[in-house]
Amino acid sequence: MQKKPDNFLWWNIVFVLTAAGIVIADQVSKNWVRSFTGDFPIFQVGIFRIILVENTGSSFGLFQDQNFILSIVAVIGAVLIISFTALVSWKYPVLDIWQTKVSLGLILGGTLGNLVDRVARGYVTDFIDIGPWPTFNVADSSMVVGVIVLVLFIIFSKKVRTAFPV
Repeated sequence: MQKKPDNFLWWNIVFVLTAAGIVIADQVSKNWVRSFTGDFPIFQVGIFRIILVENTGSSFGLFQDQNFILSIVAVIGAVLIISFTALVSWKYPVLDIWQTKVSLGLILGGTLGNLVDRVARGYVTDFIDIGPWPTFNVADSSMVVGVIVLVLFIIFSKKVRTAFPV
C-alpha cells in the first residue's frame, strides 16, 4: 500500500507551479504586446485599453530610471518570499495550506515576472490601462491579488485565529 504524500510536498509544488504559471503568463502577454506592430491602443472598450508602456520605474511612476536598484529589491523580495514560504511550511503547519501557497506563489510569480523584464530589457512592459490607474501588467495584478488573498485568509481564517490568538 502506497503512503499518502505529505502536505509539505504537495503545497510546495502548488507554490512553485503557481509562481511558474504567473511568470509564463506574464512573459507571454508582454511578448504579445511588444510584437504588435500596429497602432496603439491595440484594443479599447470604454476606459479599458491595451497599450504599450516601457516602465523604467516602479508602481505609480515612482523611481524612474532606477532599474538596477529596483532589480536588487526584486531579488531580495523573491528571497524573502521563498524564505517565508519555507518558514511557514516548517514552523507554522496551520499556515501550510493551499491558500497561503497559492497567494505566496502569486506574489513570487509577479515579482519574478517583472524581474525578468528588468534584467532582459532594462524596463518593465506594462500594457493594461484602466482609466485613472497607472498602466500595469499580469505580474503586477498577480502580486496585488496574492497580497489581498493572503491578508483576507489570515484575517478571516478560524484556524489562524485559533493558532495565533491576539
